[in-house]
Amino acid sequence: MSLAGKTAIVTGSGRGLGLAYARELARRGAAVVVNDVDGAVAAEAVDAIAAEGGRAVAVVAPVGSSAVARQLVAAAVESFGGLDILVTNAGVLRDKSLLKMTDEDFDTVIDVHLRGTFTCVREAYAHFKAHGVAGRVIAIGSPTGQRGNFGQTNYAAAKAGIVGMVRTWALEMKRAGVTANAVIPVAATAMTKTVPYFQKAVEAEERGEPMPDFFRRELGFGTSEDVAGLVAYLASDAAADVTGQAIGVGGDRLQLWSHPEAVATEFHDGGWDYETLASDFGRLFGGRLQGVGESFPELPADLRPEDR
Repeated sequence: MSLAGKTAIVTGSGRGLGLAYARELARRGAAVVVNDVDGAVAAEAVDAIAAEGGRAVAVVAPVGSSAVARQLVAAAVESFGGLDILVTNAGVLRDKSLLKMTDEDFDTVIDVHLRGTFTCVREAYAHFKAHGVAGRVIAIGSPTGQRGNFGQTNYAAAKAGIVGMVRTWALEMKRAGVTANAVIPVAATAMTKTVPYFQKAVEAEERGEPMPDFFRRELGFGTSEDVAGLVAYLASDAAADVTGQAIGVGGDRLQLWSHPEAVATEFHDGGWDYETLASDFGRLFGGRLQGVGESFPELPADLRPEDR
């Protein structure tokens, strides 16, 4: 699988998952526009890609605005002659429970994740369509957007919204030959390093050792590099028929998430008034109500976090 001759933008690619995506795309032959808000971090990412024989330039700017989206596409065109692939990875966290979350906490996360994805995809698609490019849009979601998570109202809203936009874009972009997919990664990141449940997995990665099979297989939890292969595949010609999908990846696990579908349907002549619902709802739907959040199995004794 080669991406030779292609150009990619990867937002939020100075470190972590975004850097893994950028490096993998470059290894496959794509020229990459790296993006980060920290100039030193962005420069290090460009140097790392160059050291592996790849080509990259940096755009130091926070995604969200239309101006930055235009700047990113312009950098791809001016530096490498075009644009073929967009990976929207940039994000921030402002985790707080609902009553403690401020307007600023909410707006900051929505602006970077949701608006940043929207503005960058709109600008990239305009380029694809104007130049007859069968482009690739890969938007990064999260299990939180699929299932919810305590203390992440803003993040859950943004990530769920991204998947909703991807489904819409798959419809709108089909005639132009452009695909749009969401990747739902589960990997060791700066955030998961603070969670005691994942301590042994993170420690193994930091030592350069394989993560225990329990994490990689039972939880589908792995390294950033475990996610990068899916991003490269979706960016390639091999995935030309894959669009509108939400695909989870982590460790040794690959998952195709379903689109929301009705899990139960009932009819009542004349419609559903309050009295009928109060009488029948529990009988009809009580055993079919859907769960929220993620639940994890108990850790084996040898993988439990150490007391500190």
